[in-house]
Order: sequence, then structure tokens, then C-alpha cells
Amino acid sequence: MSSERLLVRAATLADGTRADLLVEGGRIAERGTGLSAGGATVVDADGLLALPGLVDLHTHLREPGFEQSETVLTGSRAAAAGGYTAVFPMANVMPVADSAGVVEQVMTLGDAAGFVRVQPIGAVTQGLEGKRLSEIGAMADSRAHVRVFSDDGKCVHDSLLMRRALEYVKTFGGVIAQHAQDPRLTENAQMNESALSSELGLAGWPAVAEESIIARDVLLAEHVGSRLHICHLSTAGSVDVVRWAKARGIAVTAEVTPHHLLLTEELVRGYDARYKVNPPLRREEDVLAVREGLADGTIDIVATDHAPHPLEAKDCEWDHAAFGMVGLESALSVVQEAVVETGLLSWQDVARVMSTAPATIGRLHGFGHELLAGAPAEFTLYDPSARSRFTVDRLAGKSVNSPYLDVTLPGAVAWTVHDGYATVRDGIVADSEDVARRARAAKESAHG
Repeated sequence: MSSERLLVRAATLADGTRADLLVEGGRIAERGTGLSAGGATVVDADGLLALPGLVDLHTHLREPGFEQSETVLTGSRAAAAGGYTAVFPMANVMPVADSAGVVEQVMTLGDAAGFVRVQPIGAVTQGLEGKRLSEIGAMADSRAHVRVFSDDGKCVHDSLLMRRALEYVKTFGGVIAQHAQDPRLTENAQMNESALSSELGLAGWPAVAEESIIARDVLLAEHVGSRLHICHLSTAGSVDVVRWAKARGIAVTAEVTPHHLLLTEELVRGYDARYKVNPPLRREEDVLAVREGLADGTIDIVATDHAPHPLEAKDCEWDHAAFGMVGLESALSVVQEAVVETGLLSWQDVARVMSTAPATIGRLHGFGHELLAGAPAEFTLYDPSARSRFTVDRLAGKSVNSPYLDVTLPGAVAWTVHDGYATVRDGIVADSEDVARRARAAKESAHG
């Protein structure tokens, strides 16, 4: 059997109501109170939040090509540990995910792992080189059914090429997810450009390098009439540009990472490369602005930009260290601290920005749904009252480059349920072979 019979008792839903959920056949068979089911595994969810399974529109699984940092399997385990049931891995692998063959390979690896739905993102340009469009149509028509395209890690800097990409994806309802970073303005940049960067002797990364690309691209999207998504927005000025574009009726969406909701450039003082990230940690004013942008709907979603690296890529001098942080396992806790406990977002808002909206932007069906009878059994049970020190044993992936090690964070994922079976049970990530077996059985059942 692929799916389990689970009876979740007395869970608190995102809207604050309490309900029992009976899971069988990969779906929520019943929702109500006082439910009973002989032979079902009973989950005491008193005090736990039941949220729709989290969906990450921006993650890096590193396979193929960089398996020393992460694999589809280990990254999927990290996602499940964080309450995710679907992830969109970026195209900057080797070979680049710029063809139908590569995106189908990544999806196949995700299906076999079985911890989450792995929905690949295709590259905008061949080899991420910014010279010629990739096989966008072939990836869209492939088994992977790609709808999100990005050169993340690199900006699509050529205006004409960006226009053509927007025109192409418009034909099938796709979206271009732009890494907004003017390459000329950020040559050798190491941290946010500010008085602190001068004090520390590190080359500065100006806010305008992000904001100018966003301004150009929202105007291109308006001209073409296509959808644009802004990756990892990080500055107050960027929030202002997106807010203006939305008021104008431009079809733009934007994401913010958990770390840009919480951490500031002040952490760079110790030259600890765990805090080296692209875009860089910004000023306190920027953190407050992106929080407000998320609260008022200017920013649509939270996406992790989970970026694993081997130890040697971070345990070195700042100038030589890689950019990026792991974030799947800690995302929900950081969001709770940054915007729930500060009163900016409700848990219903969290369900929207971390599940429903990313699934909608990515055109991912079967995810982000309200937990109603008949809906796919994709959800997480979360304890918001927990509070503990974030340690390496909380990391379920290959890499340990988390900025939150030894930091006390709220919340804990108790259960994650994907396709009707538990991938996390009582806070423990399920056995990989057992999950893979259930995934195979589910596929066989779906094909009758």
C-alpha cells in the first residue's frame, strides 16, 4: 500500500477552527469532528497546526553535477523535514536544465525519492550563458510540464533576450523568474554596499543593481503582456518598484527568502561565510520593508533559495567562499519569528504565502489546497508553541551551511504527509527506502 490510513485528531486549521482529518487512498476522505476509523494510525494533533503542504518555488537540489553538495534525494528529505510537499529546483545544475531530457531526469529522480513533488524549473538561456534561448517549448511540452523558467544564479541581462523569453512563455501561460542582479554593478561584490562594507573592506553590492533590473523587467512584462516573477527580492526600493508595477496592473509576482525577513548585514562583521548570500543580507530598513511588503501583498510568497554547499566552500576566507545558505528545514520557524510573532501575518496568511500562492504561480496542480474532504492529502502538522536551539541534527540534507545554527527558533514540524503517506512522523524523517517503496506503489496504483 502506498498511502496510509491516518486519523488526525483535533488539529487546528489555518483559520483557527479545529477538525479531525481522515486520510486514505492518498486523499482527505473526511473532515469533521469526532471521526473514527478502525485500523487507522491515530495522530494526536491537539496543539498542532494543520497547514497545507508547503511549496517552495525556489530551491537548489544540485543534481545532476554537484552531488557533493546535495542530491534530489537528500534535498527532498530536507524539504520534508521543513514541512514541504513540493519543491521547484532551479536549473543551474550540470548539465544545465535547458532541455527536455535534463528536466525529465530531475523529475524522475524526485518521483523515485518520493518525499516531495519535484517540479523542475527550466533555464531561460542555453547553458545559462545569456546568449540564446533554451529549449523552452520542448521543456514545456515534456513529461515535466515545465511552466517556470529561470537562469537563477545569473541575471538575464540582455533586454532583447528577456523580451523574447517573456513573449515565448506567454503562449502557454508560463512565467520567467528573474534573478535581478545587474552584473556590471556587482562585479566582485561581496556584501551589501553601505558604510559597513567600507568599514569591513568588502566590495559593495548596491541596492540599485537589483532595483534597476526589476524596473526594466516589469516594463518589459507590461509591454509584452506576460507574467514575470522576481526571485529573492531584498531591498526597500525593490518593494517600491513592485508595488508601483502591481498598481499599474502589470502581471508581476515576487518572492522573499526567510533570511531576508530576519537577518541583516550586521552579521557580516564576524566574516562568518555562512552569512554570505546572493543577494546579500541588507540593512535593517530593508528587512522591515520586505516584511511590510509581504504583509500588504506586494510580495506574494516566501521561497527558501535553499543553496547547499560542501564544508570547504564555506569554511574559508570570506572572499573565496561560495554564496548561499540552506533553508528548507528552518523556513517555517523563521517565518513564524519574523512575521507571525510580530503580528504582521496570520497563519492563514502563512498558508497562502508558503503554499497556495507558490503553487498557483508555478501552475502546480494538486498542491496548496485548503484541507477539505476530497482534497489531496498534502499537509504538515506544526507545533508553533515549541522553541528550541537549531542544531545540525535538524538538517536532513547533505550540507550544513545554515545561518541559524545554535540560534533559538520557534516551532517544530511534527508530521509531513505527501501523497497520503507520512514523510515525517513525530518529528523524525521517514526511512528513504520505505518512502521510495510507497512512492513506487502510488505510481503503480495511479496507472491502474
